[in-house]
This record gives sequence, structure tokens and C-alpha cells, in this order.
Amino acid sequence: MTSYSRITGTGSYLPPRRVTNDDLAKQLASHGIETSDQWIIERTGIRARHFADPGVNSSDLGLEAARKALEAAGRTASDVDLIIVATSTPDMVFPSSAAILQNKLGIAGCAAFDVQAVCSGFVYALTVADSLIRTGTAKCALVVGTEVFSRILDFNDRTTCVLFGDGAGAVVLEASEEPGILASDLHADGKHVGILCVPGHVSGGEVLGTPLLHMDGQAVFKLAVRVLEESARTSLAKAGKTEADIDWLIPHQANIRIMEGTAKKLKMSRDKLIVTVHEHGNTSAASIPLALDDAVRSGKVKKGDTCMLEGVGGGFTWGSVLLNY
Repeated sequence: MTSYSRITGTGSYLPPRRVTNDDLAKQLASHGIETSDQWIIERTGIRARHFADPGVNSSDLGLEAARKALEAAGRTASDVDLIIVATSTPDMVFPSSAAILQNKLGIAGCAAFDVQAVCSGFVYALTVADSLIRTGTAKCALVVGTEVFSRILDFNDRTTCVLFGDGAGAVVLEASEEPGILASDLHADGKHVGILCVPGHVSGGEVLGTPLLHMDGQAVFKLAVRVLEESARTSLAKAGKTEADIDWLIPHQANIRIMEGTAKKLKMSRDKLIVTVHEHGNTSAASIPLALDDAVRSGKVKKGDTCMLEGVGGGFTWGSVLLNY
């Protein structure tokens, strides 16, 4: 039985089409809705996001991120014996986007499945992969967060459509004798379903309900800051660490106010907070691995650094992972 799992490579991918706040403002103006770059930045910290072209699916974005992560880890697809994809915007109802991704990678036979915990999805998926590696079920896992949230946005609602973007991030998680993932903490509370959801589904060949995102922003904000702090402290306690041991806080990139609020509660300076929301928007399950890869490739996060990953999303779900990179 292996003692630990450790991230050995990271990768990410953004679709080429970059959409600025001004671009969105023009689109909304054509619907008679007013907004501006300044209005969006002041409330969210977001300046731009990327949207996938029609016909480009979550598995396509995930494939590009996965290839980069495998290259960074010095692995090939044939080394992978577990694929977990975190997504709320799968290619189809079934099979899983993980199975579709597996085929696109040109491999077969290993376990492949999706995890659906919305913006907490990557934290959930990483925790599951860690558990399977620790029990000896897998040795080399590909964990991917990938989303095409642009497909479920209501472009008549300026309070939500400006927040989200498309993208993918991935890590290779391998069995290791050195401590990698130190502790994790996962939670959900279904009574908050209504504050962040897409209340629609397919029945009899028709869409029932509303297949577009709905969010009560103020309710999400209040809940998010509280549970993110609590989860981070729980993971620290499990690992016998304190906030002073964290080199980098890599939160779900939802809103700069939530991110800065969490950092403040953990007594962490702004310069230890990894921020990509200004260029990526909220990419849901992709946001944490996107931010991690950006931080690794820019030279901020180095081998041996202690990172706190944390996410909160619809469900309501939340969780955190403390790791040594």
C-alpha cells in the first residue's frame, strides 16, 4: 500500500476566443441591457474570459489540458490508470466526459468517471483520486476540471453572464513515498440548492425547467467566505499545520472579493493569493487547476511549496485540499 500521492505535472487550456468586458457590454446593449467594464471590475475583479466556439466540448478542452499535464509529468497517456473529470457541463447526458476523454487520449481499460460538484468539483475529484492511490487501486491518475459554462449562461442577466468563462485544467497525481496531498475536507448542504443552480433537465426529448444558470449572488457570497475559512482550517488541523505554514492560497476563482475575504480570515497577505479570475472569469471546476498551472508555469509555486486549494459551488458544496507541491 502506498503512503502518499503527489502532483507530478500540471496543465491548462483556454479556448482562443477571448471576450472582454467591453465585448460583453456591446452584446448586452443589443438586448437593451446596460453594463460596463468598470461596473464588472468593481463587483467581480473580472476583465475578460474565454468562450469556446460552437462544437467544442468539455472533453476537447480537457484533452488539451491533459496533454500538457502529462508532458509536464514526463508521462504518456498509456501510463494513466485512472481518469476523473470534474465538470458540470459534460459533452452529453452519458457516457461520462471522462470516458470520452479516455478515447481521445487513445487509451482503454482504466477506470474513468465524472465528478459533479460544480465549482468544488476539482477538490472533490482530487480527493477521490488521492484515496484510490493510497489504497493501491491506482498509481497514476489524470484529474481534470473542464467546463463550457458559456452554454448555460443567460445573456439577459447581467449579474451572472459576466461572471463565467470556459477552460480546462489538469494534474497528474502519482503514487509517491514523499508526502504530497497532506489532508482534505469535503462538505455539502442540499438545503442551499436554490441559490446557485441550473433548474432544468431533459425528459421525453424536451427540456423541462430552465436550462440556464440562476444565482443569488449575495447569499452565495455570505456562505462562501464562511465555509471556505472553516474548511481550510479543518484541513490544516488534520495535517497538524497552521495558516502560517501555507505558502500559497489557490482558491476557486469566483470573485475577487470572496478570494480576498478568505485570505484575510486566514491571516494571509494578498501576495500569497493566486489570482487568475481577472483574465479567466469563473471557470467552475476548471478554475483551481487553471490557477495552479498558471502559478507553476510562472514560477510562483515551486517544488516543496505548501498550497491550500479550496472551492465552493452549487449544491451547496465546498471543500479544501492541503498539499506539498
